[in-house]
Amino acid sequence: MKIVVTGTRGIPNILGGVETHCEELYPRIALKEYDITVIRRKNYVQDSLKEYREVQLIDISTIKQKSFEAIVHTFKAILKAKKLHADVVHIHAIGPAITTPLARLLGLKVVFTHHGHDYNRDKWGTVAKAILKYGERIGCMYANEVIVISDVINQFIQQKYKRHNAYVIYNGVSVPNFISSTAYIESMGIKPQQYIFAMGRFVPEKKFHHLIRAYSSLGSGKYPLVLAGDADFEDAYSKELKNLAKHENVILTGFIKGEKLQSLLTHARAFVLPSSHEGLPISLLEAMSYRLPVIASDIPANLAVGLPSGCYFPAGNEQALADCMDKITKEKFQPVNYNMEKYDWNHIAEQVAKVYDKIIKHQPCQKLRIKADSHEKNRTL
Repeated sequence: MKIVVTGTRGIPNILGGVETHCEELYPRIALKEYDITVIRRKNYVQDSLKEYREVQLIDISTIKQKSFEAIVHTFKAILKAKKLHADVVHIHAIGPAITTPLARLLGLKVVFTHHGHDYNRDKWGTVAKAILKYGERIGCMYANEVIVISDVINQFIQQKYKRHNAYVIYNGVSVPNFISSTAYIESMGIKPQQYIFAMGRFVPEKKFHHLIRAYSSLGSGKYPLVLAGDADFEDAYSKELKNLAKHENVILTGFIKGEKLQSLLTHARAFVLPSSHEGLPISLLEAMSYRLPVIASDIPANLAVGLPSGCYFPAGNEQALADCMDKITKEKFQPVNYNMEKYDWNHIAEQVAKVYDKIIKHQPCQKLRIKADSHEKNRTL
C-alpha cells in the first residue's frame, strides 16, 4: 500500500509539533511494510536525504509566505501523489486540509489528521484565520477518514461539523533516553535539578514572553531559566522575545534535538508550558516521560492530559505562573511517575495503519462523495 504524506514541513530534525509527530510515526508504519513517502517543503530542508528510516522523501518548493506556503505546497504534493499512484494521501493540519476536495476529485483516498485549531494562534490575521477555519470545515466534511489527536478536538468537530466517526489517536512520546553525563548543561553554567526548562517555537501563542516576565519577577536567587527553540520565520515577535530573554539572563539554546535536548530534559528541576493554544502538546508529553514536575496553563488541551490540579495555572496570569515556579523550586525535588501508556508511538502507529487498511479494504475508489458516512458513531482503534 502506497501512502503519500503532506501538510508537514518534513522530516527529520525540522522544528514543529506536526513534524515531530510525523518523524516518530511514519518510520514505525514503514516497518509494517507500507510504502511511505513524505513530501517535504524544500525551504525547510537542510539535508540531501532521499530516505529516512525506510520512509521515502521528496522535496517540493513552495512560496515563501507563511500564510499560503502550506496550502500551495500541499496542492503540489497532491498532484505528485497522483503521479506516484498513491493509494492514500494523508493530509496533516487544517490549513493543508483545504485541498482535500482536489485529492478526492483526482480519485485519491484521503486521511486528514486534525492537530488543533490553528486559527487560534496569535500570529494569524483575519484573512488567514478565515482560510484556516474553511480548511478545517473542508477536511472534516470531505476526507474519507478523519483522525483527531485529542478528545477535545473530537468533541468540537462532532458539535461543529457533525463528524461523528473520527478516530481519536493521540500524539505520542518516545521512550526517554536519560543522559547521565552533565557535560552539556555544565557548558551552559547550570547544574542538575537547578534550572527551569521550557521549549517550543518562538510564536506568540506559546506565551514565552509571559514566562520570562514571570521568571523575572522572582527576583534574585532564582534558578536559571533555559529556553530551547527558535522561530520558523524571524519576525518582530521572535526578535523581541530573544532581546527580552537576553535582558533577563535567560539561557537560549536555539533549536536542539537528540542528546542535547535529552540532557536538558534529564536534569531539569521542572518543565513549564505557558501556551494559550495547543493541540496535544508533544513537548509536555516529553517532559512527563522524563518524570519532570510540570507547570502548564489551564487551556483545554493541557487539562485533557489529566495532570494534578496543582500543576496548572490560569492561562495568561503571570503572577500565578511566578508563584508556581517559586513553589516548585523551593520544594524538595521529586521525580513524578506519570502513566504514559496511551502515548506509546508503537501503539499509535498500529492504530494509524488500521485506518489505512480500513480505507483500502472497505471503501471503493471513487471521486468526491459529499459527507459520506459522516453521521456514524465515533470510532476508536
